[in-house]
Amino acid sequence: MRKVDSVRYEARRLEILSAAETCFVRKGFHSTAIAEICAEAGISAGHLYYYFASKEEIVAAIAQDRLKVCIKMLEHILDGPDPFAELIRQICRPKIGGLDTDSLLLELLAEAGRNPAIGESMREQSACIRRLFSGVLRKGQADGKVDAALDPDLAASILLSVVIDGMKALMVRQPDLDRGKTSDMIEVLVTRFLAAP
Repeated sequence: MRKVDSVRYEARRLEILSAAETCFVRKGFHSTAIAEICAEAGISAGHLYYYFASKEEIVAAIAQDRLKVCIKMLEHILDGPDPFAELIRQICRPKIGGLDTDSLLLELLAEAGRNPAIGESMREQSACIRRLFSGVLRKGQADGKVDAALDPDLAASILLSVVIDGMKALMVRQPDLDRGKTSDMIEVLVTRFLAAP
């Protein structure tokens, strides 16, 4: 039996996920064929199926990888000297440039509403992120920087869905908006929402 090189396997897996993201941004989830992902990744369909059984499995893996990045970021925030200030910075100053992940997230959220398997995966990811956000908000409440009257779980849900996802929708609707000025205004909105009296 051939031994699998775990480093090489993971590198190839990430290449396939990157190719799939590029294709999903370009054509949408439904309009992207497995053959197009294979062409973008430079592999055969048989090779792709060695890593992923379906497009749904690819989407679940993309969501899982993004969750890992988000968890690391939130853990870093919680370990920092001022978690609340860093959370505001991360929410209001999203990464600019690279792949159009704003439209990709909206595409995945739409698919989650139609496809039960993807919906389940996205809900699990969102629940984990909300728990981490609410942990940062609880720390902010303990430090007197976040309004103690706010329900941290509900506030985390609002930040995730209304502010973070909403900013992505805004940039898709109005891509010509000045991102710097928009981020400044979002920071005012979030700070006022969370501020202790």
